[in-house]
Amino acid sequence: MSKKITKIAVMTSGGDAPGMNAAVRSVVRTCAYHELECVGIHRGYDGMIEGDFIPLDARSVRGIINKGGTFLKSARCERFRTTDGRQIAHNQMVKAGVDALVVIGGDGTFTGALHFNAEFDFPVIGIPGTIDNDISGTDRTLGYDTALNTAVDAIDKIRDTAHSHDRLFFVEVMGRDVGHIALNAGVGAGAEEILIPEEDMGIERLVESLQRSKISGKSSSIVVVAEGDKIGKSVFELKDYVDDNLEGYDVRVSVLGHMQRGGSPTCYDRVLASRMGVKAVESLIEGKSNYMVGTIHDTMTLTPLEQAIKGESKINKELIRVSEIMTT
Repeated sequence: MSKKITKIAVMTSGGDAPGMNAAVRSVVRTCAYHELECVGIHRGYDGMIEGDFIPLDARSVRGIINKGGTFLKSARCERFRTTDGRQIAHNQMVKAGVDALVVIGGDGTFTGALHFNAEFDFPVIGIPGTIDNDISGTDRTLGYDTALNTAVDAIDKIRDTAHSHDRLFFVEVMGRDVGHIALNAGVGAGAEEILIPEEDMGIERLVESLQRSKISGKSSSIVVVAEGDKIGKSVFELKDYVDDNLEGYDVRVSVLGHMQRGGSPTCYDRVLASRMGVKAVESLIEGKSNYMVGTIHDTMTLTPLEQAIKGESKINKELIRVSEIMTT
């Protein structure tokens, strides 16, 4: 029989994502609802090693559901990658009387939790918090919807300038390994071309497409580029190539960068965070461990952490076809 859970710790780790605060709030208030103690861990695994814990109750998380970032702070921790570091962290958790852990983050966060559970049989549940939407086992990760809306809003503004000056803009969005943000934001913002890691368009075909746009009467264009796109070494190399091989366009680059991580989370991310927090705590109460909370077809699910880490997040092929039709 699994040990009765009386005290749960919650932490955020890795890159911040809008909705993390809402998820922490949900974990804390679900603990309060079930009459469990809850503590927050500052600065992720670093704070766990250092015993940087703070007690949290329903009132201590008021007013944060609409805040971006994470009030618990986040950090990447090299010490937790070592057996000695994890042993120190476990000692701190035992000393604080913590029985279970909810981790909010991505692959690296979940990998740390998996090792922690394997070595100390410590109950853990993961909540996927990353704007890239690159984790298997859930249709949406926390922060993805907000990042999409941020990107679309920025591209809309850039298009105003592109129209005013007859310019071609390469707009780089986040997505080192996957093109979810680029594909969806590109379709949503009406981009003329979308470049993603999953589909190697080829630089010659890109130039041909832009030439056709020019011939058809377009005096300005937007090309959305995922940072992990394979056509060039960088978006600036793409810009230089098009400058050299395509006449009639004044070419500019805009890298949206970390602005996509910030800002107040959308309603969708706030609701998703609330649902995931409840599912995480109640799964621990039920004796479940080593799972990631997710949502598939709007139903809350549990996926083994190892599968979430090793699985692939697949691009929407139907949306790729839609983008091809929309850019005709």
